Amino acid sequence: MIDIRTFMLVLAIGNIGFAMLMAGYARTAAASPALRVWAWAKLVQGCAHLLGWLRPDLPWIGVAVAANTFLIAGAASEAAAYCTFFGYARWRRVLYPCTALALLAMHGARFAHASPNTLVILMSMIIALYTAAMAAILLRPGAGHSMLQRLIGLNGLAFFAAMSLRAYSGIAHGHMAVFAPGAVQSITYLAGYLLMIVNGFGFLLLCKEEDDQQMARLATIDSLTGLVNRRAFFERTESARLLATRLRSPIALMMIDIDHFKRLNDRFGHATGDEALCLFAATAQQTLRDHDIMGRLGGEEFALVLPGTELEGAVLAAERLRGAVSAAHMSVSGGTYGMTVSIGVVVIDPNEHINSALARADHALYAAKSAGRDRVEVGQSRLRVVAG
Repeated sequence: MIDIRTFMLVLAIGNIGFAMLMAGYARTAAASPALRVWAWAKLVQGCAHLLGWLRPDLPWIGVAVAANTFLIAGAASEAAAYCTFFGYARWRRVLYPCTALALLAMHGARFAHASPNTLVILMSMIIALYTAAMAAILLRPGAGHSMLQRLIGLNGLAFFAAMSLRAYSGIAHGHMAVFAPGAVQSITYLAGYLLMIVNGFGFLLLCKEEDDQQMARLATIDSLTGLVNRRAFFERTESARLLATRLRSPIALMMIDIDHFKRLNDRFGHATGDEALCLFAATAQQTLRDHDIMGRLGGEEFALVLPGTELEGAVLAAERLRGAVSAAHMSVSGGTYGMTVSIGVVVIDPNEHINSALARADHALYAAKSAGRDRVEVGQSRLRVVAG
């Protein structure tokens, strides 16, 4: 059998070490609030185990009360970190009252002179419930789980089973105590050690994974409109073009420009201009299919690729987009402002470079502006451009 007191010291050092590791990571990265909460949770849990290790040498009731308080607060903080990480908005309404109730039950039982066996059963049940809640968050139905997330969740379920077994053993046999040796105690502390290692590194990797995804989004998304930026647009369009060539499927391209955008900026200011760009992007996204590719090339110029679309379908889509933008209005000083767009449409020929197709669409866009704006023009075919 393992030495429970020594194992408690190992858990204390491990949790405090993880708290220091996460605090260091938080200082060198744009850490989420969840990571900071998690670091505090590990620190509090480490202090709880350290106080538990000291209890035989400091047999004061205050040490036991502090150890139990820190252990429950640490478990609650860990649950709070998961709720924060996964974006739960109202977790405080549930977690705070439950934690207060758990503390009241634990300390009430102690000051009512409950037996050590009863106190162990009660604490085991409290920690088991917190662990079950965290596992439920990680493994909730309907959410896309990464392998890392599933591993952490299953590890939490294993610890929940160990704590439940500990509580059951105390109820069934009536001789459970904090430092009492036995197979159930050994299983519980080994499961706790595994939980500390897997969840400690796991949560750190989850935060790193989220940071990497955020960096990838920043590298590909226009921060103002939420559309893909110029570089990402060219990369995705080239992939779509190559796929269309292999499948011998049509692929259409639009160049889109907001009419009189400079006049809008000069009259109402750049903040209003930014609002107009955002309104256009939001309106356009409502008319797109999931696999369409729309990007902001710069300023008020946008491009849209429609895979699997012939010229006739592309013109209909362009007219639908033009009408939706015309119907959208935004508030400006003194009233409302209605935008219009001019659109040039072409079909990308097989093996045509994207720059060539963009040039043809841009010529069509210029023709739409020259013809009075707020209209759709079809670009010349590639053969006519080359022949000319």
